[in-house]
Amino acid sequence: MLDVKWLYEFIIFIYALSVIGYFIDFIQQNRKANHAAFWLLSMVWSLQTIFLLTQVFIEDNFPVMSVYDGLYFYAWILVTFSLIINRLYRVDFLVFFTNVLGFSVMLLHITTKARADLVEQGVRFIDEMLVAHITLALISYGFFTFSFIFSLMYLLQYRLLKRKKWDKRLWRLGDLSKLDHYSYLSVTGGVPLLLLAVILGVVWGYNSDDVFYWYDSKTMGSFIVLFVYIIFLFLRIVKGYQGRSIAMYNAAAFLFLLVNFFLFGSLSNFHF
Repeated sequence: MLDVKWLYEFIIFIYALSVIGYFIDFIQQNRKANHAAFWLLSMVWSLQTIFLLTQVFIEDNFPVMSVYDGLYFYAWILVTFSLIINRLYRVDFLVFFTNVLGFSVMLLHITTKARADLVEQGVRFIDEMLVAHITLALISYGFFTFSFIFSLMYLLQYRLLKRKKWDKRLWRLGDLSKLDHYSYLSVTGGVPLLLLAVILGVVWGYNSDDVFYWYDSKTMGSFIVLFVYIIFLFLRIVKGYQGRSIAMYNAAAFLFLLVNFFLFGSLSNFHF
């Protein structure tokens, strides 16, 4: 039983890494990230296929006879199509969002099966997923904090340049273009982690004995924070916003993140 639990955790871990890789490729058109994500996803598909063949040929059960077995087969189909599309075509948008959906479905299936089949270890698995949810969210907040600091340094540097104050502070703050780029990279690292944290949190809430409220202040706040930083990437990449305007937006986004963490967290029914 412990080995099965460990295998579930391994599948979720490499699938999450694959989603992060596809996100980086989607945002930056990074072929190395795409190749790494493809091979990680291939590992997930291989493990899924082994489980599927075991069900069909050893247990004589094609996994479509219940809702949760159907989720497993559905997740396997999504991963299969994603690998084929990624290998034959260059459709980053489709591949990334297919894998986000596939990860969510696979996670829902695994947590539900773990809870039903592994009894005490299944409950422990659900609790560990909550720990992963909180950890990923806090790490993403760390990335957003660094992005905010870089934006703050950019705004200070910009102000000094406008006032033509050529002192040591100017040189120690760094180059404007680098500060802008580092701020963007930090958000690029934080968004997929927060996305995974939100998915883990929703699936945990669905499987947990605790009461889960979609309209809870912290839950809604987390969705809004994710949306706000997705807009940041949209403005930066699609609209081409750079410099002072995007730095101001980033500073405002971080202030809302703090409101969500401290104020909405204190008003939440089940978040800390």
